[in-house]
Amino acid sequence: MATEGGHGPQTSGDYIQHHLQNLQICKLENGEWAWNQCAGNPMAINVDSMFWSVLLGLIFIVLFGNAAKKASPKKPTKFQALVEIIVDFIDSSVKDTFHGKSKLIAPLALTIFMWVFFMNLMDLIPVDWIPELSKMLGMATGYEQLYYMKVVPTTDVNITFGMSISVFFLIIFYSIKNKGLSGFLAELTLHPIAPTFKGPGILVAPIIIAFNFILESVALLAKPLSLSLRLFGNMFAGELIFILIALLGYLQLPLHFGWAVFHILIVTLQAFIFMMLTVVYLTLASEEH
Repeated sequence: MATEGGHGPQTSGDYIQHHLQNLQICKLENGEWAWNQCAGNPMAINVDSMFWSVLLGLIFIVLFGNAAKKASPKKPTKFQALVEIIVDFIDSSVKDTFHGKSKLIAPLALTIFMWVFFMNLMDLIPVDWIPELSKMLGMATGYEQLYYMKVVPTTDVNITFGMSISVFFLIIFYSIKNKGLSGFLAELTLHPIAPTFKGPGILVAPIIIAFNFILESVALLAKPLSLSLRLFGNMFAGELIFILIALLGYLQLPLHFGWAVFHILIVTLQAFIFMMLTVVYLTLASEEH
């Protein structure tokens, strides 16, 4: 089946590949910056992912900031009521999970939930709308490279991994803050098998400590990896299904609507899971064993 789009007729494979291609910029070997010539370049910048993630983050800040400034206990608006429901829900979830003392956790959880939710929500926009608009904008301005435009940042593993790396640094920070550097190192080396430093056991203690360190380091590094890949995998699969549905032409409308209704649950659930796992990991980092 052939479809029209881009710079000429496309096969189904070309159509799918195009919609999975990021708008990239990178520096070539000759020192010049180039668009969409970045295959295999680890320093390539996914411009569309960065643009939409920053834009959606700013939208969250503006919406919730205005709701907080205009909040009125006497005459609350519907949007204020919605924001209060979301804030109360996140706050109660954090209180039930995080038992330490930190003013950062609840705002962080709210930010993660809403930011990831907004990024995931872009998946409900029909796959051709924004790419076609960007294509027309590119033709009008002379920037034909705008033909490539992915609008769901969470389908870019660089975005999800970047967020999980930030959470990883917070885990390290809270572990050292609450347990001290010695306590943090003790967790990595003295668990799950406690070595003995008395009698003959002292001879095998270094081996046990090394084994514990390898085991606990893998568990520690698995946290950001699982956070990023879980969100990326679910959202990428959802986007791919939307693309496959779009290949049906006009027949896509009922299928697109049905999948979009179901996908709302996935969009919300994945944002909640990312937020809750972050809180759980920070809780474990704050607890002393």
